[in-house]
Amino acid sequence: MAKVLVLNGPNLNFLGIREPEVYGTTSLAQIEQAILDRGHKLGLDVECFQSNHEGALVDKLQDAYGKVQFILFNPGALTHYSIALRDAIKAVGIPTLEIHLSNIAAREKFRATSVLAPVCIGQISGLGATGYMLGLEAAAGLLPDK
Repeated sequence: MAKVLVLNGPNLNFLGIREPEVYGTTSLAQIEQAILDRGHKLGLDVECFQSNHEGALVDKLQDAYGKVQFILFNPGALTHYSIALRDAIKAVGIPTLEIHLSNIAAREKFRATSVLAPVCIGQISGLGATGYMLGLEAAAGLLPDK
């Protein structure tokens, strides 16, 4: 069974509380449960992890090397400046799909650019929690040994 790691970065633990007009009212715990349920139906072994700390996310990416076949990653604000995460994604060589709840291109100018996008296989942005489900569908379709 293919293993998929779902990473969430800073402040995503405050989903449902933080700016509900931008990020919605669904909590991260609710999203993660839906991810686990959908992953199971798709025949994927899914692990979810959230941290407010860049280094913990780098550690999790490095730990995934040789163990995980696909990564869904919502790096939050780290999207726009974390060269450390970019380097970790590139180093592990695991197909990574960048996920954003809001449409980062339609928000403040500083949010429009992702330094991670060039090392990811794609990006889903602006579809709320549905983006994670679409990411799982992509993983299931792209992984040869699910």
